[in-house]
Amino acid sequence: MDRWQNRVAVVSGASSGIGAACARLLVAAGLQVVGLARRTERLQKLRESLPEEQRKRFHQHACDVSEEAQVDAAFEWIERELGGVDVMVNNAGIVLGGQLIDMPTKDIASTLQTNLMGSIYCTKLAASSMRRRQVAGHLFFVNSTAGVAGYKPDPADESLNAYTPSKFGLTAVHEICRQELIQKGSKIKTTSINPGWVATEIVPDETKAKLGEVILQADDVAQAVMYALATPPHAQVEQITLRAVGEYF
Repeated sequence: MDRWQNRVAVVSGASSGIGAACARLLVAAGLQVVGLARRTERLQKLRESLPEEQRKRFHQHACDVSEEAQVDAAFEWIERELGGVDVMVNNAGIVLGGQLIDMPTKDIASTLQTNLMGSIYCTKLAASSMRRRQVAGHLFFVNSTAGVAGYKPDPADESLNAYTPSKFGLTAVHEICRQELIQKGSKIKTTSINPGWVATEIVPDETKAKLGEVILQADDVAQAVMYALATPPHAQVEQITLRAVGEYF
C-alpha cells in the first residue's frame, strides 16, 4: 500500500454502512479520503470517531450523487483543494419498497438515478482526473450479487424491483469502462465488488432477522476493496463476489 500514501480516495455514500467502512480503512492505510454523502452530520460524526492522528486525512463534502450539478461541484472542490482523484469508490445506493410493475415511476427513476447514473457521474470525473494527471488510479464499483449473471432470489423474498436492473447496469458500466481504458492505453484499474446480503441500513430489519448470522458485515466488503487496491500495478482484480457462509443466492 506504500504507493497509495497520501493519494486521494473519494468514497460516495460514505455516511454509513459500506461507504463508512471503506473510508475508515482507507484513512487508516494512509490515504487522503473525501467522503461524499447527503447527510453531512453523519460524515462529521465519522470524522470525530477516527483516531485523532487520522482525522486530518478525512475530508467531507455534501453531495447527492443523483444530482449531476452536485457531483460536478464536489469534484471541482476536490481538484482545487486536493489536486485530483486517485481512487474512486462508487458506493452510494438506495433500495425502495414495492414491485417494479406496480411502484411509482418516480421511485424507479430515483433508484436508477442514484445507483446507476450517480456512479457514472463520479466515474467520468474521476477517470478524467486520473487520465489528465497520468495517474494509474483505481475505479471501484460496489455492486451486488443481484447484478450478476445467475441471480435467482427466493420467490418468497420481497422483490428488489429497480435495484436489480440498476446493479445489472452497473456491471455493464464496469466492463465498458475496463474495455475503454484498455483501448486508450490507460493503466487505470477497475474492480466490481459484488456482495450478497450486507447488514446495512438499506436492508430492512425483518430481512436481517430472517437471515440471522447468514449476512455479511460492512467491514467484509471494505476489506475486499482494500485487497484489490493493494495488488501490484500489473495485476487487476476485475471482480470479487462474496456471500456470507450459508447464503444460497
